[in-house]
Amino acid sequence: MTNPQDHAHIGGQPLRPESLMMSYGYTPAWSEGAIKPPIFQTSTFVFKNAEEGKAFFELAYGLRQQGPDEEMGLIYSRLNNPSLEILEHRLCLWDGAEEAASFASGMAAISTTLLALLQPGDVVLHSEPVYGGSDFFLKNVLRKFGIEAVGFRPTDTPAQLAARAAAIAPGRLAMIFVETPANPTNHLVDLEACAALARQYATADKPVRLVVDNTFLGPVFQHPLKHGADVVLYSATKFLGGHSDLIAGAALASKPLMKEIKAMRTFMGTMCDPNTGWMLMRSLETLKLRMERAAQSAQIIADWLRAHPLVARTYYLTHLEHNPAQQDIYRRHCLSPGSMISFDIRGGEAEAFRFLNALKLIKLAVSLGGTESLAEHPGTMTHSDITLDEQREMGITPQMIRLSIGVEDPQDLMLDLNQAFEAVGMVKERALEMA
Repeated sequence: MTNPQDHAHIGGQPLRPESLMMSYGYTPAWSEGAIKPPIFQTSTFVFKNAEEGKAFFELAYGLRQQGPDEEMGLIYSRLNNPSLEILEHRLCLWDGAEEAASFASGMAAISTTLLALLQPGDVVLHSEPVYGGSDFFLKNVLRKFGIEAVGFRPTDTPAQLAARAAAIAPGRLAMIFVETPANPTNHLVDLEACAALARQYATADKPVRLVVDNTFLGPVFQHPLKHGADVVLYSATKFLGGHSDLIAGAALASKPLMKEIKAMRTFMGTMCDPNTGWMLMRSLETLKLRMERAAQSAQIIADWLRAHPLVARTYYLTHLEHNPAQQDIYRRHCLSPGSMISFDIRGGEAEAFRFLNALKLIKLAVSLGGTESLAEHPGTMTHSDITLDEQREMGITPQMIRLSIGVEDPQDLMLDLNQAFEAVGMVKERALEMA
């Protein structure tokens, strides 16, 4: 394959990611002039001769250094595949990454990356809350491999964060793992402070990596690599896929780090499949359009929710007047508040459930970032494996509802939300009448 960068400029001017998503990394002449890349639905690839097969395997298994003009050839789709290589070139564009790897799911990307970069005896300092699956992997699965997880709050000051790091035995801190904005509270983590802390504790023999789950805002509205992150992770199921019809994940980093992550992916077999890779390329073409439209609608809906009498509190990134520190992080890191809204309905779990059960246009389902709007109850669904006491400490309340706003008309979405609030209100009124 030719260097994708050869087609990334016109007249010396770099093209923007939303333009490059249509053609970057692919030449129609490779496939009979097809405007879109075909799906390379194959498990293995034919070598021209035995010498070529030997050379490819030497590079694949790191048996020798790659020559200056030598390209890694196609061997087997667990290692590499043209569909995935084109996809991974395009995934790099928004974040400005050197290299990317696609995975079978967001959790495949997270687990493979952490297992590639950690070893027994290491400690991961991680933000809380994170997605429930990530929380379980950090606190339960990694423990089986002798790796300890230590949590911190996004609202911790730099001094408090430094104190948590200082309490870890010397030489054991190996990673700071951050999800920002946090799922489901939308709390922001100061990436620059975390990057400075990682550099402070890193040594020549023991690097400390900052790994960031950027699913909620990225890659259009936040770019962690520019703020000191070493690795950026995505559940590509969400905005990158954007149509609720695939499961995938992604990791982006420097070439040396991606070499380690891809090696672990090869032996764990957690790669994305060619058909899913092709579907992701389709979705990347409209990523910015979808995310911008959903964010515009979310802003309207979040402001409406904040004024609703049955809403006790909203968790949205332009509703941070009460927290100057969070406002400052938003100003430095984020290009938009995105389309994820959480709010506390007045009452408790019973009122939250009545509200969710009354929705009509908005669907009651987990996941996020699709074209359709979704609603769920974090405490008993996505974060149900976290103890109630820990949920309270993280800010996850029994009355919290999480919304993923899609591309429907915002007025129609508010019409649906309002009738669900009315259903809760009528139930309350009937209960008072009967009392």
